[in-house]
Amino acid sequence: MCNLKILQENREQVSKYKFQGLTIAALITGLLISWIDSRPNWDDTAIIVVMVFAGSAIFGFIMPSRAWIWAVAVGIWIPLFNIILTQNYGSILALVIAFAGSYAGAFFRKQF
Repeated sequence: MCNLKILQENREQVSKYKFQGLTIAALITGLLISWIDSRPNWDDTAIIVVMVFAGSAIFGFIMPSRAWIWAVAVGIWIPLFNIILTQNYGSILALVIAFAGSYAGAFFRKQF
């Protein structure tokens, strides 16, 4: 009985560290995509859309129970930078793409 309790506590710790690590990775992924998008000579929206969708989908696939967190962590940076730097409010659509990707990844994970 005591061993089961210890195993359960260890499982909770691993899950906690996995979530924290994935959150940091998702934030870095979003920042990296935003940095690429903010380069002066970069003007390829389609590639950014694919990167946001795919990045969110990967995190949604890894941990589907937190899909909304991955969408926000990856997708918030593009609108944040674009609104602050250029007052481009249309970039909020990046969040829609991030949510679509994250929930698509979660959906495919649950199918397998």
